[in-house]
Amino acid sequence: MKSALIFIDVQESFRQRPFWSEAELPRFVERASALLDGCAAQGIPLVRILHAPFDAPADSPFSPTSPHVRCMKEFAQWLPAIELHKSRHSSLVGTNLVSWLHQQEISRLMIAGIRTEQCCETTARHASDEGFRVDFITEATLTFAMQHPLSNETLSPADIYRHTETVLAGRFATITTVTQALQRAQESLFA
Repeated sequence: MKSALIFIDVQESFRQRPFWSEAELPRFVERASALLDGCAAQGIPLVRILHAPFDAPADSPFSPTSPHVRCMKEFAQWLPAIELHKSRHSSLVGTNLVSWLHQQEISRLMIAGIRTEQCCETTARHASDEGFRVDFITEATLTFAMQHPLSNETLSPADIYRHTETVLAGRFATITTVTQALQRAQESLFA
């Protein structure tokens, strides 16, 4: 079974947002880099997804015409097999990703990127519904603190990571570490 890494919204646009924080960035860069290196060593294709909604205001850092819609500088050295721009939360909506994956005979997806609970989680759910096997690699995702809309309680990134793992596990994805995901990809070639 062939695998692909879906690397979602790891783009400079986020640095322009008011919620941007460097607190989780070192961990994310370290773990995502290890994942990218491991995939490159195993010949697992990198699918780079960038978020650029066609209806975003012209001054938005996510506008298709924004100079910020480009891979974050920390990850520019890894060249993708394919780079797609999406307009919605799921990487499978409005792109030719599903057909490309089928053409490549890929049936297992490794999900990583920004934001854990938003585009990464949505893509994982959608991919599962499309019949792909999904490994969700939380340690290679990044998110930011959020306010609960009713209680006004602040949810930390750790709270959000834990929640996302809880709702995906056993239903839409297998929750893995970078090491586990790379091992599972290697083993799946011989299954």
